[in-house]
Amino acid sequence: MNIQSRSFIDEARWTGKAFLGGWRETAAGVAEVRNPATAMLVASVGVGGAADIGQATVGAYLAQPAWAAKLPSERAAILNKAADILEANGEELVGWIMRESGSIRAKAQIEIDHGAAFIRHAAAAAVEPNGIALPTMDAGRQNHARRVPHGVVGIISPFNFPLVLSVRAIAAALATGNAVVHKPDPRTPISGGIIIARLFEEAGLPAGVLHVVPGGIDAGEALCTDANIAMVSFTGSAAAGSRVGELAGKHLKKVQLELGGKNALIILDDADPDVAASNAAWGCFLHQGQICMSTGLILVDEKHADAIASRLAARAGHLVAGDPSTDQVALGPIISDAQVERIQGIVDDAVAKGAKLLAGGKANGRFYPATVLFGIERGMRAFEEEIFGPVACIAPFRDEEAAIALVNSSEYGLAAGVISASVDRARSVGERLEVGHLHINDQTVNAGPHAPFGGRRRSGNGSRVSGPAIWEEFTQWMWISVKEQATPYPF
Repeated sequence: MNIQSRSFIDEARWTGKAFLGGWRETAAGVAEVRNPATAMLVASVGVGGAADIGQATVGAYLAQPAWAAKLPSERAAILNKAADILEANGEELVGWIMRESGSIRAKAQIEIDHGAAFIRHAAAAAVEPNGIALPTMDAGRQNHARRVPHGVVGIISPFNFPLVLSVRAIAAALATGNAVVHKPDPRTPISGGIIIARLFEEAGLPAGVLHVVPGGIDAGEALCTDANIAMVSFTGSAAAGSRVGELAGKHLKKVQLELGGKNALIILDDADPDVAASNAAWGCFLHQGQICMSTGLILVDEKHADAIASRLAARAGHLVAGDPSTDQVALGPIISDAQVERIQGIVDDAVAKGAKLLAGGKANGRFYPATVLFGIERGMRAFEEEIFGPVACIAPFRDEEAAIALVNSSEYGLAAGVISASVDRARSVGERLEVGHLHINDQTVNAGPHAPFGGRRRSGNGSRVSGPAIWEEFTQWMWISVKEQATPYPF
């Protein structure tokens, strides 16, 4: 059967609707989705409020036992088919991701490729052994433990990599026998939700196992407090994640938080300046810096700081910001006017406090140019805060101990990179950094389905998603003891 269709996205099926055990209108109504580069209408979708979330969680709760009872191989087959469908229709879906999220074509294609890889990895996990034998402590009793699904998992995803950061959790939850209620960001409900609903609809996922309800804060909070939700998986800002953790904790739900980062790239004095500058540019400017793993702080040995800064500024000057639909730009739009204002405020604060502006620094509507700030110090917002914009912040350091101290003083702890001519030296520095991801001789923007993804401190709650963390996060242990026959007790 040919799984590729010229009209796979099939707007007529879902316009003005959400996926509630099928395509249905929502009580909260309809919202417009607009292209952040042009402000043109992309589509209209159904959005959910608390009532819609409640309807979805009931449907998911009722559908979950039958899904969990399926053979692991049956769940894996549906997941693999969804990945096939994603790849087969990738060219059509790339266009939707570009229009909705402001992505350049290469970044949108990354979402297709990585999205399929995350689904396939989850499918492989579905058929992994999920139990262990336990010691026998008394005669006549056998003990073992196995991982069992939580039940219904609520998933909340962000706008920046909407497909990948949604499907990596959805696929993991489904693979391990859970049903899912998913709330994509209302700015990217198509890439982050409707595409995924269509994938699993076409792949034969039983009705009710997956619900996709775009919505705002009220929908997210309803997801965190609903009695039918056993676990919440959240990817987004530290501030929003703190609220999710508070609500989920209050209602005794498992919660997995993957939050932001002020990710450092340490460039040691023996690094090749051109290669180091290339790494820094990619880590800072990819997708306009709107990535939780973006390189937020470039720490350069003071002996070579000027050389790195000049090279990075030159690279920034060649990166054109504009409408991705032209295929002539390296940077697309910032997601909102409010975020543009925030980026500008951070840049202006740094310059006012003594940083040197070497490139960029002024917005053109939604388009913010690749910007380089040199001489970033403590007390500047650019040193402390996650910017979520294309701003390279260069801070010279005196020696390795100073660089390590700067990284570990951050309130975040997501990713870090160390570049050096000596792998051993880079590892020695890197392994002292308090982060969730460490990349030796690479920049900070790295992810893949094989890796346990998450951070420390304000970058997360110690939980992880993907890789070996699938069974750890999306299931729980059940202890089972067996006696051949019941025996009397002395009471």
